[in-house]
Amino acid sequence: MPRIPGLRSPHARVGGLVHFGRMLDKTRLHAAGQLPADYHNNLGDPRPTLLDARCCGFIGMPYGAIRERTLAGGTDAEILAWAQAHANIPSPSLNPAICEAWSRFLQKLGWRDERSAFLRSRVVELQQTHLPIETFFDLIDYDEERDPGRNRPWENRPPALLLVMGVCGSGKSTLGQAIACDLDWEFADADDFHPPANRAKLAAGQPLNDSDRAPWLAALRAETERVLARGESLVLACSALKAAYRAVLLGGLTSARTLHLHGTRELLATRLAARGPHFMNPALLDSQLATLEAPSSAEALIADLQQTPAAIVASTRAALGY
Repeated sequence: MPRIPGLRSPHARVGGLVHFGRMLDKTRLHAAGQLPADYHNNLGDPRPTLLDARCCGFIGMPYGAIRERTLAGGTDAEILAWAQAHANIPSPSLNPAICEAWSRFLQKLGWRDERSAFLRSRVVELQQTHLPIETFFDLIDYDEERDPGRNRPWENRPPALLLVMGVCGSGKSTLGQAIACDLDWEFADADDFHPPANRAKLAAGQPLNDSDRAPWLAALRAETERVLARGESLVLACSALKAAYRAVLLGGLTSARTLHLHGTRELLATRLAARGPHFMNPALLDSQLATLEAPSSAEALIADLQQTPAAIVASTRAALGY
């Protein structure tokens, strides 16, 4: 099975949980008619040995409810928080230590356990006996043309941060999510971390000042450190207009890169006009362009927004060495 656009590795985490983001990907792709038929039968299958059922059972929420909430919209983190808050049992996924233990268990499923024989039969069935497949996550990654070696947390790879920056209308969230999916990294959208007061100002067309941004940047740095400390890599979509803001987000991190999404004012204005509902007032474009302290090519990867999203994702992967 070739790689499916928009479908993450099972190793990719949301809120510390493996597989959950992949389950949401399958749900969205299925609703859009883009999920291959081979995946339909197991989607949300309640059999307790299957990955979707294990994930839903751990959270304490049936798949049907998660599917309905997913198709209503929202980020992966918002959907997980909703599921945890409305779980039919006190969700163990709220405990970071238990969540980590469960994720590590799921990542090694099929390795010297009661599912090993079935895993071996699947490897033979898929004609992959020449590959070093030890777990079900290995099987999925190899079958979808990924390299499991860069996803396994027990492999010696340093966690990394990619900051995807640019003014409003540059497509930070869309491209950041696409890059995270392609690399099988976690994704965080800085918009989700704005306090209500900031959102109200932006919706009214009032630019934020440094005092407004300080607690927001601190929250983003804390989230970044939390993800990296867990051994995961992160794509962070954030305007990061000033060098000082980038210093807060990147300072002291040894494996951090920046991708600047650059476009003409005309292109950005056109994109904003076509964008759906968003709390950011399009009138702020000129203010953001005036505030922007663009990084040099020595400081960041530069992506021209006249390129296609697929081309930007591919060039970013190559520049990062993947």
